Amino acid sequence: MNDTVKVPTPAGAKRTKKENAESGFLAPAALAKNLQAVLVDLTALQLVGKQAHWNIVGPNFRDLHLNLDEIVDIARASGDQVAERMRALHATPDGRPAVVAEQTSLPEFPQGEVLTHDAIDLMVTAIESVVGTMRDVHDEVDEADPTSADILHGILEQLEQQAWFLSAETRTPKTS
Repeated sequence: MNDTVKVPTPAGAKRTKKENAESGFLAPAALAKNLQAVLVDLTALQLVGKQAHWNIVGPNFRDLHLNLDEIVDIARASGDQVAERMRALHATPDGRPAVVAEQTSLPEFPQGEVLTHDAIDLMVTAIESVVGTMRDVHDEVDEADPTSADILHGILEQLEQQAWFLSAETRTPKTS
């Protein structure tokens, strides 16, 4: 059996033309690109969260198993919110698997079983990658569309809280 994972060539590279529905504020190309980067990372975070959820083993399994579903739910709802904002601005979100695999900033999560403490560190890294993308694009998004920036603020709050919750599991207090 070939262990090489093949990502399908994206079908439908030709974009649809506008259908006279576009009126009001149209997202400039840079805004659409920035929101797309956030969407890709949120979509990847859903997948990474489920990979961890299915394959963790070890101490505190049940609590982490349930917390990972919270993260997946946040990523899914947030990705939907970003994609729908893009559509409201007449930009076209692209969440196809090949696009997500090619464009995400998240590191690849290991295959197979993962010890809970290792999964915590991997998930914190994944969340911080998404947060990093959001913070990298924030100022440009805010300049182009403060409403979209407000959406990012809410997502940042939730993801940073989850990173804190997770990382507290493996931290030790600093001694003076």
